[in-house]
Amino acid sequence: MSTTAKAKKTEASESAEKGFSKETYLFWYESMLLMRKFEEKAGQLYGMQKIKGFCHLYIGQEACAAGAVSALKKGDKWITAYRDHAHPLALGTSPNAVMAELYGKETGCSKGKGGSMHIFDKSVNFIGGHGIVGGQIPLGAGIGFAEKYNKTGNLCICYMGDGAVRQGAFHEALNLAMLWKIPVIFVIENNGYAMGTSVKRTSNVHELYTLAESYDMPSEPVDAMKVEDVHLAVARAAERARKGDGPTLLEFRTYRYKGHSMSDPQKYRTKDEVEEYKQRDPVEVVRKTILDKKMATEKDLEKIEQKVAAQVEESVKFAEESNFPDPSEALTDIYYEVDYPFIAD
Repeated sequence: MSTTAKAKKTEASESAEKGFSKETYLFWYESMLLMRKFEEKAGQLYGMQKIKGFCHLYIGQEACAAGAVSALKKGDKWITAYRDHAHPLALGTSPNAVMAELYGKETGCSKGKGGSMHIFDKSVNFIGGHGIVGGQIPLGAGIGFAEKYNKTGNLCICYMGDGAVRQGAFHEALNLAMLWKIPVIFVIENNGYAMGTSVKRTSNVHELYTLAESYDMPSEPVDAMKVEDVHLAVARAAERARKGDGPTLLEFRTYRYKGHSMSDPQKYRTKDEVEEYKQRDPVEVVRKTILDKKMATEKDLEKIEQKVAAQVEESVKFAEESNFPDPSEALTDIYYEVDYPFIAD
């Protein structure tokens, strides 16, 4: 790691110790707890075959979403890959709508047509999870370009996994984003493994944030097990974007406790490695910080925990009681134009 990167990391950690309010910490705790409990339930339901198809859990990575939400504005746009349940929950999408989507029900946020990998919610500016590896990266740059063109003052934050940086679209998007000073924050959620293959086995470059240097793009590594560091890094990148200085590449160093997907036997890593990261669990760290700083009592946090548990149970009930889409829905929402002239009956 460069001296500049080390200095930034130290500065971020020091600032985090000083500057966040009780309200922010309580938001982080409730938000991350909802992501965690929702996905634990989703994993259980998948095992019961209530949820079918692919299912990629975010458990362990919650700070990557919660810290960014607190640093950005409501008008900003979000896009990610197919590990996408947590981001809309952090932004305020109803757990009912996300769970119903996982069930493939018509009340889901994508009308039951997208499932786990294709969660969308326009109402919170979540422009979706995307199943093609790296496919969302040029889309994120394009969304940022539209914000610049329309002079909204908003930006786009574009998430990807560490494996996606091998795609040519990543490099093409970074090049044009820097050339045109697009207000986009590129985020690599580096959980150490692209599916089951470690970064060290696929690239000569292990410090992924340095890939931005080819395009003179500002970049930095972030300890994304610390929600405070995530917030500060995203806030710095957002300030640059809104000033017209263009994009930033952030490498969120995080970890998933579960496999790449529900079908992953996880033979590529040791149990000791997983347990080591669990000792730095972002949800538990924030909980401890709240109690240590006397921002809330155990009883206060228990109320939040009960609220979250009730939300998750309600989402399951809602999904169970909702209907599957009518077969006629298979031919709707394909084209924006209702009377698209180039389709014959």
